[in-house]
Amino acid sequence: MKSKLLNGISGAAIATVTLSLLAGCTLGPDFKKPAAPQADGYTAQPLPAKTDSAKVAGGNAQEFVRAMDIPGQWWTLFHSDALNTLIEEALRANPSLQAAQASLRQARENLYVGNGALMPVVTASGGITREKEPEALTGFGVSPAFNLYNASVAVSYNVDVFGGEKRQIESLEAQAEFQRFQVESSYLTLTSNVVTAAVSEASLRAQIQATEDIIGSEEEALTVLRNQFNLGGTSRSDVLAQEAAVAQAKATLPLLTSQLTQTQNQLAALAGRLPNQKQSEIFDLASLQLPPQLPVTLPSKLVEQRPDVRAAEEQLHAASAQIGVARAAQFPNFGISAQFGADALQPNEFFGAPAMLASIGGSVTQTLFDGDQLYHKKEAAIAAYDATEATYRSTVLQAFENVANALRALEFDAEALRAQLAAEQSAADSLSISRSQYQNGAITYILLLNAEQQYQTARINLVKAQATRYADTAALFQALGGGWWNRKDVAAPSDAAQ
Repeated sequence: MKSKLLNGISGAAIATVTLSLLAGCTLGPDFKKPAAPQADGYTAQPLPAKTDSAKVAGGNAQEFVRAMDIPGQWWTLFHSDALNTLIEEALRANPSLQAAQASLRQARENLYVGNGALMPVVTASGGITREKEPEALTGFGVSPAFNLYNASVAVSYNVDVFGGEKRQIESLEAQAEFQRFQVESSYLTLTSNVVTAAVSEASLRAQIQATEDIIGSEEEALTVLRNQFNLGGTSRSDVLAQEAAVAQAKATLPLLTSQLTQTQNQLAALAGRLPNQKQSEIFDLASLQLPPQLPVTLPSKLVEQRPDVRAAEEQLHAASAQIGVARAAQFPNFGISAQFGADALQPNEFFGAPAMLASIGGSVTQTLFDGDQLYHKKEAAIAAYDATEATYRSTVLQAFENVANALRALEFDAEALRAQLAAEQSAADSLSISRSQYQNGAITYILLLNAEQQYQTARINLVKAQATRYADTAALFQALGGGWWNRKDVAAPSDAAQ
């Protein structure tokens, strides 16, 4: 019996090897990485070697450096300890980033599950039953009860002849890589949002300070006018106009303060804090340094560095693999199963028991009619691939648009800051002259008031122009991918299929 059993097992092994050789046939298209766009630059007009400069905080010239690499912690280029500390906290505690990391772990675990489909399934079972033969069958008056022990091992294996399981694993691996780049996108979005919010806070603080200075100056002028009015040196209308100017300047403070509070609450949320937790970091424009060099990544490298483009590429890869899954489902499914076991009256009799049980079999299943469901599933998979491919191209176009916009914005921001500084200086000089002329009776108070309002507007606009250069610098680093490839804590590529 043992010889026959071994011969049977040997035959099954030969059949398994034979079918496994057929498993090299993998249906469906083999994924090919999309080619990078053929572009020499990002803008229709060539970029200057460097931006303009202005003699004010945040006014230094910035040099455009082609093919310059980006550090993994690009925000440190602003040389702000407060900013570095806040980003480190955000990376530890931000819920959105943690959710993306958990989704990556889930995708990798699903990939491990998919890999198991290529392995045989082995199950073991055992049992004990209390039996008693019917007295009529034994021929004796009394039929004794006895225990019957049984144990068996079953093996089943689905032979992936047409590569459906391999394509499914390929799809799962692509989905895991998609989640990996989703983590990188979340990382980049989080750090960029913290930098932008910090710049916004610095800008609002500067606007509030400028407004308070203007209010102080206006109140001093109001005091002078009231004294002149009491002495008969000016009209009541001039005093009322100045009071209106002071009130108007004060009216802007609550809005600026509200915006500052909202920005601080945003920073708290990004760092994983509640709004009532006190923010220890304080940001102002003087504490931020503008990076003197700006990277201009080669266009051919942008698709490799943008995490959203890489994520879209992995979605395309997964969609391609699903075509193979749907195609393989139209072909026969092959399976092998085997069982080995024994029955015995005592547990120690299993290996010498005469009642050895063994079975080996194979199966083939093929759908003969399903109302064309499998055909249309394959066509749906092809359509899904086409849609995903179009989405990928849209993502690439958006990436190039982001970079082009950021580069041009930085060029024009520098010009705008220089012009705005000149406007602020001119408005200050004009106000000084107007005050002197008014005191000498050379102009009316309305002309002086106009000069004051022009100076107020110019000073606030100068602050906004300073902040815009910082914000758009951060936008460029974000548009170029943020240097995640240079991070030491970057998520490693999925190796589950190795």
